[in-house]
Amino acid sequence: MTDTTPPRPTGPAPYPLRMDAEPPTQLSRGLWLVKWLLIFPHVVILIGLWIAFAVLTVIVFFAILFTGRYPQGIFTFNVGVLRWTWRVSYYSYGALGTDRYPPFTLAEVPDYPTHLDVTPPQQLSRGLVLVKWWLLAIPHYIVLGIFLGTSSRTTEIASDGTVVVTDWPPGVGLVGVLVFFAAVVLLFRGDYPRGIYELVLGLQRWSLRVGAYAALMTDEYPPFRLDMGAREPVRTPADPGPPPPSV
Repeated sequence: MTDTTPPRPTGPAPYPLRMDAEPPTQLSRGLWLVKWLLIFPHVVILIGLWIAFAVLTVIVFFAILFTGRYPQGIFTFNVGVLRWTWRVSYYSYGALGTDRYPPFTLAEVPDYPTHLDVTPPQQLSRGLVLVKWWLLAIPHYIVLGIFLGTSSRTTEIASDGTVVVTDWPPGVGLVGVLVFFAAVVLLFRGDYPRGIYELVLGLQRWSLRVGAYAALMTDEYPPFRLDMGAREPVRTPADPGPPPPSV
């Protein structure tokens, strides 16, 4: 008798949000110096999209609370906002991963150098929606404060009566520091250090997972795991070993 039991998968389980990218090649040495200006049209549009995202997420909150489901049309739109935002971030100072200008679309673009998608949930917990986006996500918010940067705001009244608002420390996190070093290397050497790139993608992947969880798109808690590299981790079957002898 031959054992036909399929091998067990090994490695981390895939998270509902998946982000992949193509490692950068032949990047311009100096284009990053003006990308802040080039992305301005995207920023204007994304401000409006994120306002809509926030309003629709409030509607989703009540939809899940009463029905346990995430309305499909809103889900498609909100994933598109995340996708569009990530493409702009990947092009600009969230990664500097490509010089190809981001498309103006919520839809997936198969030949763009980075991709983002979220598996639609079949059913969501009605009770969990009350706490997951703020209470349960607090540990991740602390970590993201290190990744993306946080600042505390102080307000002072100067001697002349004017109000001075100061953000301190400046909101530059680990991702910003790494991308800055990559930009300097790119400027002088013309290549993107692969180690920095893979770390940046891992940090951004963690951030995006938390974003999907906080936006109520999944009940699966984001793992405290740094999946570095341009590709999502893939579960591979474990080696079943030699088959047992036939009887």
